[in-house]
Amino acid sequence: MAIWKVLDRSLVLWQLFGLLRADSRVTKEPGGMLSPKDAAFPSTALGTTPAYRVDSVTTELSYLSHCPSAGLCGNLPPVCMNCTLNWNCKYGKDTLFNCTVKPGVQCVDENKMEQKMFQITMICRFCWQLPPTEYQCKETTKCKTVQCPREHFISNCTALDHVHCLGNRTFQKKMYCNWTGGYKWSTALALSITLGGFGADRFYLGQWKEGLGKLFSFGGLGIWTLIDVLLIGIGYVGPADGSLYI
Repeated sequence: MAIWKVLDRSLVLWQLFGLLRADSRVTKEPGGMLSPKDAAFPSTALGTTPAYRVDSVTTELSYLSHCPSAGLCGNLPPVCMNCTLNWNCKYGKDTLFNCTVKPGVQCVDENKMEQKMFQITMICRFCWQLPPTEYQCKETTKCKTVQCPREHFISNCTALDHVHCLGNRTFQKKMYCNWTGGYKWSTALALSITLGGFGADRFYLGQWKEGLGKLFSFGGLGIWTLIDVLLIGIGYVGPADGSLYI
């Protein structure tokens, strides 16, 4: 029995010794740090872009595609340059601004000499002060255009690419609902005059409840028909979805 106990303990010690040797050889160095051979570092192959630089490179290329090469510096779009604010500018007046081209952008002056710093003349105004012809806004179909008082909505607007202005180029504007669902005023009026007694005009405009009422009452014995001709003629009655006529 004593011999078996000695052999059993010797086997356990030998296994522990083997595990300690394997652990120190594979994962540890004398200083207790992970071995560079076995440590998991992200590798970057030659000719590829590291993962942490993909976003910056993509952003850079996004504005370079809008920047003409070797053109006049004064004709560059705003996305291709950085300009310092002129605190002496007066609203609505032409003012000189000092600008520099962004990295990767090339431009020249009137003498075909490459420039990094230049001046441009622009009107002193913020982007949200631009006239409607110089910005674009997102439309919405979630409001009614035929309503009194006329309904407004808040839209996100962006200055056009060639327009210079101060501040954020994306801003919000309070705008009137102004969209159409494809309904024609002339068609609605013609249906009201000819088939209004059967509710055709109301069915065409998407107002099926009123259309059924006119159909089963024979146009309110003609009175409802005459009233609808007048209301559609002046534009008071419009499409059920709240859109404008074409």
